[in-house]
Amino acid sequence: MRTQPRKHPMPYHSLSDMLRTALQSVALALCLAAASAAAGPLRDRLGRSTDVSDVEDGGSSSARTAPPQALPPGLRLLREVAYGPDAQQRMDIYVPDRVQGAPVLFLVHGGGWRRGDKAHDRLVQNKLAHWAAQGVVLVSVNYRMLPEARPDAQARDVALALSHAQQQAPRWGGDARRFVLMGHSAGAHLVALLAVSPEGLRAAGAQPVLGTVALDSGAMDVEQTMQARHAPLFDEAFGSDPAYWRSVSPQHQWQPGAAPMLVVCSSLRRTPCPQARQFAERGQSMGVRVGVLPQALSHGDVNETLGLPGAYTGAVDSFLRSLPGWSSP
Repeated sequence: MRTQPRKHPMPYHSLSDMLRTALQSVALALCLAAASAAAGPLRDRLGRSTDVSDVEDGGSSSARTAPPQALPPGLRLLREVAYGPDAQQRMDIYVPDRVQGAPVLFLVHGGGWRRGDKAHDRLVQNKLAHWAAQGVVLVSVNYRMLPEARPDAQARDVALALSHAQQQAPRWGGDARRFVLMGHSAGAHLVALLAVSPEGLRAAGAQPVLGTVALDSGAMDVEQTMQARHAPLFDEAFGSDPAYWRSVSPQHQWQPGAAPMLVVCSSLRRTPCPQARQFAERGQSMGVRVGVLPQALSHGDVNETLGLPGAYTGAVDSFLRSLPGWSSP
């Protein structure tokens, strides 16, 4: 009969080593998890400088879409004014009391051409507090979205809304001859596309505007954007046809007779400021006054902080005051 080998108990130091190893593994896992959590904001900050971060979303998904609960004193709101048969073809009109022949700031929201709303507080709140106090009427418009309407159709919606607002302006104290276009993100692309083509505005029945303020669009040159690394939302908006890219590219649609423009761009992003400068050079070569205003602000903050006291709002005010007819009829 064979004798089974005797099993010796594991030495004490081996058990201690195993316990020490296990504790070290747990500690390492906890450190890695903490490092990953701490790296999240850093990854977010780094991501803002990449091509893919140059999106035209405008932060719309987190913005409050209801109109402000408490309007500033001396202001009335005309809600959901129709300018076309579609449910999205609506605008809100903010009118200071006792204005007559007032200038009008015509706002176009962003949201990647596929979402967004005229009542987003990031679009309306600070601009309303600043300019309504100066007796300026604010009009904020919705327009049809992807996939129902591509950017060219969206631009036609905005032009139609502008025409309707100008026709109705005397009823609520505005002056059809004193409109300024202002859009953010995808809305900046749309107002710029209209601004460079006065003939397109006339075709929609709109009168010329005094000027345009475009807030941080990465699609001033659609052809350039589509040929570089870009986020998928640009493919959804502009497709794969280079001829279509040029047809909806403000850079490629300049016409003589455009009104002055101010292009605000986030210097924290890769695309907007270089495209803004190229856009300005093209306009200036055609005799149009185009200014570029870089801001060390995020894409969303370029929109939201406009209207707050400071140098940024002051620069936009200076541009508006430089437009003949803005400060006085």
